[in-house]
Amino acid sequence: GGYGQVLFATGREPVTGSLDLPAAGVETAPSGHIVVDAASRTSSEGVYALGDVIGRIDLTPTAIAAGRLLSDRLFGGASEADTLMDYDFVPTVVFSHPPLAVCGLTEAEAIARHGPDAVAVHKSTWVNMLYSREFLVDGQHMPKTFAKLVCVGPEQRVVGLHMIGLAVDEILQGFALAMKMGATKADFDSVVAIHPTSSEELVTIPPWQAKYSLRPDAYTPSYEEEPVPAKAR
Repeated sequence: GGYGQVLFATGREPVTGSLDLPAAGVETAPSGHIVVDAASRTSSEGVYALGDVIGRIDLTPTAIAAGRLLSDRLFGGASEADTLMDYDFVPTVVFSHPPLAVCGLTEAEAIARHGPDAVAVHKSTWVNMLYSREFLVDGQHMPKTFAKLVCVGPEQRVVGLHMIGLAVDEILQGFALAMKMGATKADFDSVVAIHPTSSEELVTIPPWQAKYSLRPDAYTPSYEEEPVPAKAR
């Protein structure tokens, strides 16, 4: 009998048909997107394309970043190697309620690129401090926040961060910077937590990983044999 909610996520299509791009030798995909290489070059010499029309990541800040890199290469003397747009680590937010925040690869993408044996996933679910006891009223709903780290390799470089919950849109920008700089799970764990915040959950996700070596016989608590007690909220 009907639906409680309806979500429209129809997307959009590039309006390139009226440009007569084949006359200029510019190749387009069946979807209408302009085909470019990693350096934003089209199939026609001297013609470049970027932004939504290439069908990579349809975000205004992404187009601005790609345009700045291309401009520096064409007019600023920068090298091609230094001005290739990185589409892997673009922080993206869906301003839903609660918001959804993503940066980097999904678990499936990481496995496809690096193989299942090289991928480790760490998750955490918690109640935001806004809903701690002193702020509660009778019958107050306490929505939870979820975070997921996707890590790759023996060093566990963080290649994916996925969150949904209150204020995750504000949290993501700084962690995206760390990911761009090659941060590992141990780097995350080495940061002192800001308490009480939601962002501290990203630097306290078990298991703890040190940036230094321990003796082979050193005891490391097992989260499987001794559950981590819930934090006081």
